[in-house]
Amino acid sequence: MANERVYTSRRANIVNALVEQFKGINGSGKMITDVSDNVHPFLKFWDEIEDFPALHINAGSESRDYQAGGFKDRFLSLTVRCYVNEENAQDALNALMEDVETVIEENSRLQYSDKQNNLFTTNQISIISIDTDEGALEPLGVGEITIEIQY
Repeated sequence: MANERVYTSRRANIVNALVEQFKGINGSGKMITDVSDNVHPFLKFWDEIEDFPALHINAGSESRDYQAGGFKDRFLSLTVRCYVNEENAQDALNALMEDVETVIEENSRLQYSDKQNNLFTTNQISIISIDTDEGALEPLGVGEITIEIQY
């Protein structure tokens, strides 16, 4: 790994790796919902969404924890927005959010590559909060899962 840059931000690479995992939400096996063709590494608001269900991932703030020996832990905040448009929107939204949570739990040690194709693995992915519109937008449903990725 002669070209490896050890302590650079890898925000886009981690988001793209997570998007690929979310594309596995295809309605088969453990998955309840099929969103495989509608997962995006950028934020859209509910009034901009045309195809449902949809997932949009947005990278937020990133911080560093400096440790002895020159080591740094990096913490990246991500928002996963979940969108549905169904008669029972809250039921559909909860099913989609359960699928997202399953993917996060199964990929807590997410493998990703940097811009020079060196492979890395996250240390931990933690769900910080889960929130929904609580039915205010029926038949639309909007949910937000905030996660923190330590790498």
